[in-house]
Amino acid sequence: MKINVDGNDRRFKAVWFENNDVRLIDQRKLPEELEIINAKDSDEVAAMIRDMAIRGAPAIGIIAAYGLAMAKIKGEDMDKAVKKIGGTRPTAYDLFKAIEYMKSNNFELSAATRYSNEISGRCKKIGEYGNQLISDGSKILTHCNAGALAVVDWGTALAPMRVAHDEGKNIFVFVDETRPRLQGAKLTAWELLQEGIDHAIISDNAAGFYMKRGEIDLAIVGADRIASNGDFANKIGTYEKAVVAKTNNIPFYVAAPGSTFDFSIKTGDEIPIEERSEEEVLIINGKNLGPKGSPAKNPAFDVTPHEYVTAFITEYGIFRPEELHRMQNLIEKDLFMRSA
Repeated sequence: MKINVDGNDRRFKAVWFENNDVRLIDQRKLPEELEIINAKDSDEVAAMIRDMAIRGAPAIGIIAAYGLAMAKIKGEDMDKAVKKIGGTRPTAYDLFKAIEYMKSNNFELSAATRYSNEISGRCKKIGEYGNQLISDGSKILTHCNAGALAVVDWGTALAPMRVAHDEGKNIFVFVDETRPRLQGAKLTAWELLQEGIDHAIISDNAAGFYMKRGEIDLAIVGADRIASNGDFANKIGTYEKAVVAKTNNIPFYVAAPGSTFDFSIKTGDEIPIEERSEEEVLIINGKNLGPKGSPAKNPAFDVTPHEYVTAFITEYGIFRPEELHRMQNLIEKDLFMRSA
């Protein structure tokens, strides 16, 4: 991804391996500060995933791959390392895909590097296919962060926007703030700013307002797990955006690599939903938003039924929900995906 540092554009990845450590951009510090941090063992990798120093399903898979390779290099008990890293984020299917890939490749560092490069390259293809859906002048809604920070490079939902912008298309992006952790306001807006893509942050409750006024042409979001029938889990608030989009006849697209599709489950009812700390809802910048003694509930994801999805944008092409069996056949023939 492109990041402006001291007036100069530089290229970064969200996570990489260097000098036997895992290095990553600490996403908790953005947009105020660009800080690179190190993880030196599987305990630290697990903590960084759990504490959301890194997030986004594909990026979680990639840091898991690097973390397991590091654990082997440093002589850790691999069963314990797998258990620690695998227990961090239950909804993100890429995490488990990456673990299986590393197991099948003896936890070698070369395998982790190959996994990272594969996912990044596949997300570039998502950008190229998704760009076909974007016209010059398109106004696009997105939710949460599904950019390069969530995928190491390129992104999923943001990849088509990046390709469209690079081709000279004049686009505008409505960025949902995405409570409670504000990944849209903090991370997606920061990525779009670095790329020079025109955008505005809106409150989560404002998307319907702009849809009804005809100011949004299409929505593109990412996903954390997609069931066989096309039901998908994504950041909390996605479901209501999809419902309102359908009510207003606005196309609603989901951008995700094959590693996010879980064909072992039939519907979204089988997707585990992570519940996070109530403090994420109640406290911002150390200040309590509600009265002391009032509890909060904090599901991190919701499940959007497939009938609200116009199509899935993948590295294999664009598929309507009823066409996912075709994509499953392609995945079964894909040597990388079969080992992932």
